[in-house]
Amino acid sequence: MLEVDGTTIQWNGHDGYRLNADNKIIYIDPFKLLSEYNNKKDADLILITHNHFDHLSTKDIDNIINNNTKIICSSECIEVLHKNYNKNEIIDLKPNDSIKIDNIKIESIRAFNTNKDFHPKEDNKIGFILNINNLRIYHTGDTDIIPEMGQVNPDIALVPVSGTYVMTAEEAAKATNELIKPKKIAIPMHYNSIVGSVKDAETFCKMVNVCKTMMLEIE
Repeated sequence: MLEVDGTTIQWNGHDGYRLNADNKIIYIDPFKLLSEYNNKKDADLILITHNHFDHLSTKDIDNIINNNTKIICSSECIEVLHKNYNKNEIIDLKPNDSIKIDNIKIESIRAFNTNKDFHPKEDNKIGFILNINNLRIYHTGDTDIIPEMGQVNPDIALVPVSGTYVMTAEEAAKATNELIKPKKIAIPMHYNSIVGSVKDAETFCKMVNVCKTMMLEIE
């Protein structure tokens, strides 16, 4: 767990996070949640970057959603989410959209592959920038190094490091050092689950030199 300026960040594994800020519980891409989340039903907001099974997991959403939960997602997720959660408010964002929910502003940004075909640019898959408690938290989504990263100016960055479907650890460090440039901290993700290893996260942390880094424990 990491706490920065009143915002708590927990890594749920893979690309998944649980944030507690401004009296809101926010999940991003919940997948393979630990058993302690069974029937937890505590989500105020659920953010889904794209429609792959390890990001849009209805099994995991079922455990955290309640009648008042709002879901914010990329457009390609809408059909599945409406089918399963038609009683909830579901808001789709295209790249470069934004929405404000109470005191939390959520921006979307492109996430795509440049040298592989798993996340095509034309799919409009996204990452999220959360503006909470005077912090900008950037969850890149599943992506390679892309120019859009240079526009974010975040305090905290959550960056995939596994290679195969996303950036390698070395590419992720390069993106962090040269484009993302977080003011406070960079946190590796997308490892030690489907693909990627702890070593990838360690390599990323060693190579990032523009800010602090931290590997979080799954919780």
